[in-house]
Amino acid sequence: MPVSTAPQWRDLPSPYDTAATARGIESWTEALAALEDRDLARRLKTLTLTAAARKSGARALLDCLFGNSPYLTQLALHEPATVSLLLEYGPDEAVAQALAALRAAAVTAATPGDIEAPLRRAKRQAALAVAVADIAGLWPLERITGMLSDLAALAIDSAMAVLLRAAAADGDLVLADPADPCRGSGFVALGMGKLGARELNYSSDVDLIMLYDQDVVRYQGRKSALECFVRLTQQLVRLLSDRTEDGYVFRTDLRLRPDPGSTPVALSMAAAETYYESFGQNWERAAMIKARPVGGDIAAGAGFLQRLTPYVWRKNLDYAAIEDIHSIKRQIHAHKGHGEIAVAGHNIKLGRGGIREIEFFAQTQQLIAGGRDIRLRETATCDALRALVATGRLSQAACDELIADYRYLRRVEHRLQMIDDEQTHTLPDDPDRLAHLACFLGAADTAAFATELLAVLKRVKTQYDDLFSEAPALSSDAGSLVFTGKEDDPETLRTLSGLGFTDPPAIAAMIRGWHFGRYRAMRSERAREKLTAIMPQLLDAFARTGSPDVAIRRFDQFLSSLPAGVQLFALLQANPGVLDTLAELLAAAPQLAEALAQNAALFDSLLEYADRPAEFDAAKLAASLQRQVSAARDFQDVLDWTRRWTHELKLQVGIGLLRGTLDGAAAGAALSTVADVVLADLLGHVEAEFAAQHGRIRQAKLVLVGFGRLGSRELTLESDLDLVLVFEVPAKAGESDGERPLTPGLYFTRLCQRFINAMTAMTGEGRLYEVDMRLRPSGNAGPMAVGFDGFAGYQRNEAWTWEHMALTRARVICGPPALAKKVDRLRTEILTRDRDGKKLLADVASMRKRMADHTRASGPWDLKQQRGGLVDLEFIVQYLLLRHGAAAPQILHSNPVAALAAIGAAGLLDADAVATLTAAAQLYATLLAASRLAGREEAGDPAHWPPALAKRLPELAGCADMDALTARLAATQQAVLALFDTLVETPAAPYLALADSLATRGPATGQDHEQD
Repeated sequence: MPVSTAPQWRDLPSPYDTAATARGIESWTEALAALEDRDLARRLKTLTLTAAARKSGARALLDCLFGNSPYLTQLALHEPATVSLLLEYGPDEAVAQALAALRAAAVTAATPGDIEAPLRRAKRQAALAVAVADIAGLWPLERITGMLSDLAALAIDSAMAVLLRAAAADGDLVLADPADPCRGSGFVALGMGKLGARELNYSSDVDLIMLYDQDVVRYQGRKSALECFVRLTQQLVRLLSDRTEDGYVFRTDLRLRPDPGSTPVALSMAAAETYYESFGQNWERAAMIKARPVGGDIAAGAGFLQRLTPYVWRKNLDYAAIEDIHSIKRQIHAHKGHGEIAVAGHNIKLGRGGIREIEFFAQTQQLIAGGRDIRLRETATCDALRALVATGRLSQAACDELIADYRYLRRVEHRLQMIDDEQTHTLPDDPDRLAHLACFLGAADTAAFATELLAVLKRVKTQYDDLFSEAPALSSDAGSLVFTGKEDDPETLRTLSGLGFTDPPAIAAMIRGWHFGRYRAMRSERAREKLTAIMPQLLDAFARTGSPDVAIRRFDQFLSSLPAGVQLFALLQANPGVLDTLAELLAAAPQLAEALAQNAALFDSLLEYADRPAEFDAAKLAASLQRQVSAARDFQDVLDWTRRWTHELKLQVGIGLLRGTLDGAAAGAALSTVADVVLADLLGHVEAEFAAQHGRIRQAKLVLVGFGRLGSRELTLESDLDLVLVFEVPAKAGESDGERPLTPGLYFTRLCQRFINAMTAMTGEGRLYEVDMRLRPSGNAGPMAVGFDGFAGYQRNEAWTWEHMALTRARVICGPPALAKKVDRLRTEILTRDRDGKKLLADVASMRKRMADHTRASGPWDLKQQRGGLVDLEFIVQYLLLRHGAAAPQILHSNPVAALAAIGAAGLLDADAVATLTAAAQLYATLLAASRLAGREEAGDPAHWPPALAKRLPELAGCADMDALTARLAATQQAVLALFDTLVETPAAPYLALADSLATRGPATGQDHEQD
């Protein structure tokens, strides 16, 4: 036992809670009575409960502990032997014996369970001794934080030694030195932050990066070295962090490792070095200033840090990067005007004028000049400040002031944490608790404490603000928006919430992931700097959409598909209008956002057409497509260029719909013109490619006929194309004249198949269109391409009423004029033939009933199948065209609205009915086109639409809100259904017995498939 060096306990804080003091003394007396070591009990009674104890100050020490700190009270009651050492020999001896006992236990422990209790016992004993040394003023700050750090390092090293020994016993590892498992093991714990700098606070967690040297470790298990060290790291965390009946050792944080959201808890040194050299951020450089090996293979850890020296200490540093370093601090407190100095509720670590500002005052200057001047490469804050003086970067007076203020703030921090062993840095806002803290610090009262604290905070704030007086605030008008570092900034989370984000921590984590370079576009330092600069504009734009969560998650998808980010962020910064368009598209149009995410090249069209929207003139579009395709090197290139061009124009139409510059009719016409142009051009390329193998058939002609929405020029963004290819060859035409000749029927069938494949094949640019050819004669059972004579004969002699209804919307898309005219004349001939009005009524009514029975509508937003919806409207128009086509051929327009206008002009339907049906057609067209922005599956259910789209759609339809729009839609459907009943269903009732049998043909194979 060492010679007694009992301290004199003077100037101790008074107990704040005298009742707690009395309870503590009572519990202490009971604890001494129950001690099995009676000699220890007698000594402690003499030391603490006698008149001599009051004279020495030992009783005052107990009163201070019991009356100010429930945590220290419990430690004293649990560790009477440590109290004895403190009173007889002082805290140095008490800590020394606690650490020595832990070292001895680590040597003999064979399993993790063997070291669990010794770790916790050492923590309790050392924590009590360090607290007493702090409260009594026996140690300076550096000794207090250094001892806490040494305790943590020994605990980590001891636990790792036992874990390595157990892994070797299990046969997973071969140890270089079984007597000293850590030495030469290649497994190391890097202490970061305050642990690394030996500045640990009283109730601090420990920040670790766990590494293994893949060239040193000798793994011989059945899995992999990575899995082994991940498991050991997880066991280490449990050993340190788990609470047992003996307490816990240290809360452990592994989030300072490279890209913690996507990397394992233990990394190979090679992987870590690659990360830092390729993707390391400036805040990570700042963190590495304080790094040191604290457990495991210390030599291996030192070697790793030595190899990282060029990364941390750059000889030439772009001063613009200092803004990124400064943003770490701006992440911690709000922008100017926020996080102002206060007492109650102030965070003395992260708030204005707090500990972190002193730390960053030193670190930023170290990073600027430490690459050239090694004197600045100090890990501890006070040492770094002194180095700034030595190198002429800080005055001695300023240094002395900052160090004194730093020591004061750390003392406040420690007393705050000692009360209940809480990892907190926020001063109480409750007056009683604030008075308690003031008393524990030895202040006369709360007012005296507040005066002293405010003076310190103001001095620190002034020094820090002077250093960064030119730094711009990384904020939007709504508040702080900074995402550098590993922790959530409370002010930034509040800002995100104010902007409308429903899960701010998740959004902050997503943005930090961008900064970690998880996406290819974010792997350059320049891209990350650009992202930081544009972030306020970006999030403000997302907020303006009304659906910021949807917008940012779609942007995340988009970002993940980009090859590079610098250009994008620069363009968005320079083009706020494009940024707003992108945000609106991401928030309100999932269908377009998905296309953008899958093909980031579409972003070019946003830029290209930002100030010059596309013109949907057929001639101009054809010239534009030909210019694009002229760059194609081969047929595959043709397919890619064709898709890119079409997708860009579809995106333009979608934006026009979203912004209201295009209504449903205009969008349908635009998309149909695009389809006309691209189909004509692509068919020419397919014919040329096909002819290179099979030649051509002399004097043969081929036209492409569009039905359905393509025929009526009402395409939506997701419409299939209903096509029929009609060819004509001379009567005695022979085989084609190529190297691989084909007969006419086989020739055009294979050509048709090649053309369909060219449209539907999935290339690197996606798919061009889905194609449906069931409207050809005999449907799927017929040949893919049909000769004109066969087509004409079928339409004249075999086609069903529903097929003639479909013919009302047919038009020739492209092909030789002579054959196109013959097809047009055939259409007119069929549609103008005299018809049995009774049979026509019966056929139409029966067909509609069959469709209604076959497909149940889900509600008013099932725009097609809901009774009174699109199908009923189209049936009315098609019925009228077939009913009156013979007498008034001028009504035979393929577009329903144009046909209705002609029907009204011909006096075949009263003006009110024409107006009702026309208004319904226009409303349905707009709603169908715009609702498709949500995606095909979601279009029929507003509950699944993005909120931004649900808000935008009523505006497009001229309604106040979704309730008003839904009411208008229901009323329109009722009006259309009433007209269907008046014009078709009621008149047809007596004649339904005359209807054709539709048992095997009709809606199930024809009309119903073609309602998109």
